[in-house]
Amino acid sequence: MDTVVPGKTSCGEEGLVRDPAIRVLMMPKDTNGVGTIFGGVILSYIDLAGAVEARRCYPRIRQLVTVAMDKVEFIAPVFVGDTVSFYGRVLRKGRTSVRVEVEVEAVRQEDPRERVRVTTAEVVYVSVHPGTNRPVVIEEGEG
Repeated sequence: MDTVVPGKTSCGEEGLVRDPAIRVLMMPKDTNGVGTIFGGVILSYIDLAGAVEARRCYPRIRQLVTVAMDKVEFIAPVFVGDTVSFYGRVLRKGRTSVRVEVEVEAVRQEDPRERVRVTTAEVVYVSVHPGTNRPVVIEEGEG
């Protein structure tokens, strides 16, 4: 269970913090040659979690495309059976882009009290028009 405390949300306003963008149970199909979860699987979920967080903070965004993934750091392995939470936090919003930090934590199957920080990354998205794929300005406010 996540610890939820009052404070600044991932979007910067007052509220409850530590709500994961996504949570996934790791399965055998996602393993690499040494039996841990393949890094590419984690990167894919990071991309999804960052997009979820960007849309949570800016609900008027209709379509996002990923343009960069930076500062990826694999800190600890992820194992089959781990429950993995992906926490997003908007770092910066430009005119048409959003940079989101994603922190990944695993709860180990063998000991559900053990929470391990396993990966961090920053992802940059651009808001595009669904018909033309041209960048569009990200508007503030509710959707």
